[in-house]
Amino acid sequence: MRVLVFNCGSSTLKFELMDVGGTGASLAVTRLADGLVDKVGAEGATIELRVKEGEQVSHEVAAGGYGEAAQLALDALHNAGLGDIDAIGHRVVHGGSRFVAPTRIDDEVIRALDDLSELAPLHNPPAVEGIRAARKTLGPGVPMVAVFDTAFHSTLRVVAYTYALPKDMAAKYGIRRYGFHGIAHEYMLESYLGRSGTAREQANIITLQLGNGCSACAIRRGKSVDTSMGFTPLEGLVMGTRSGDIDAGIVGWLAGHEGADAATVVEWLNKRSGLLGVSGTTSDMRTLLAQRESDPAADLAVELFCYRVRKYIGAYMAALGDAGGAQAIIFGGGIGEHAAYVRERILAGMEWCGVEVDSRRNAANDARISTDASRCAVYVVGVEEAPLIARQTVECLR
Repeated sequence: MRVLVFNCGSSTLKFELMDVGGTGASLAVTRLADGLVDKVGAEGATIELRVKEGEQVSHEVAAGGYGEAAQLALDALHNAGLGDIDAIGHRVVHGGSRFVAPTRIDDEVIRALDDLSELAPLHNPPAVEGIRAARKTLGPGVPMVAVFDTAFHSTLRVVAYTYALPKDMAAKYGIRRYGFHGIAHEYMLESYLGRSGTAREQANIITLQLGNGCSACAIRRGKSVDTSMGFTPLEGLVMGTRSGDIDAGIVGWLAGHEGADAATVVEWLNKRSGLLGVSGTTSDMRTLLAQRESDPAADLAVELFCYRVRKYIGAYMAALGDAGGAQAIIFGGGIGEHAAYVRERILAGMEWCGVEVDSRRNAANDARISTDASRCAVYVVGVEEAPLIARQTVECLR
């Protein structure tokens, strides 16, 4: 089955065409082509298409919205002789409490996704635009599936997803921890299962998705039981431009002293904080690592980032205490996969929980960076969400 995966970001549309074959747990995925529509909604938008064993095509386009971007992607595949598509899997960030598994898309599902846009105004609307455009072009004969970033965290324990708010208010507005990056965390789990030979129901691990957005997840017996992002993606770890955990009273304090409304302060916490806010210069970890020895603010940003991740690892070791702690820690995301110094600083002093890092393996970005004798293994994973979305799309349709 040929499955096209659409992943709408804040200004991009990534797309990958996969051939999915086999049955059951043995589904095999082969990438046929992948591409990117960049700068959606802005001047100078471009489209790139890379075909397996073929040349890369790149040129400027007019992509005023995600509907147009989706149409451009479909046209590019058609022109490359790859227009024969059996199904489309759409990554959707927020599924709320209703969508806890991959779901076949129909008119009712689209209406529900529109309603959920209030909870994810930067992420869900682009996905819905892409869905509508694809349905319009391909018609009802090509089934489509929504795969949700929140779904993996639908197994959170009540004590983990409940906020200590007035219960009538929380119930009225659906305020609870939803968690995000679920597709990435599930991919890291599956990667660990494959490498270690561990059965899913026996896996007790901590996964770390560290990129411009960051989150941690405690996985017990193969299921998410706690995660750092909450009602929105703002909570938890220090990120590129997001503050992560702060005292909620700061919002009112800043609003009063800066003459701003709450929405403006939240925008500051989302777009002007994190690594960018602490360093005062950049949200790019690569730049901060290069500057840390000469710039105290850059060094503080890096150390704060690592310290916050280390705190969450300790907390999740405790959350997994009834399972004997974590068998493994998995690093993913651009920073988690490539920044050896960051991994080293995060794991410094973690011997108490059985972590022993092999410095040579870590510097080389090996798949396993812990020593052979380490009681808690540490792995580095290149997260690829699209193959997982493609497999789950096929499983849903079958």
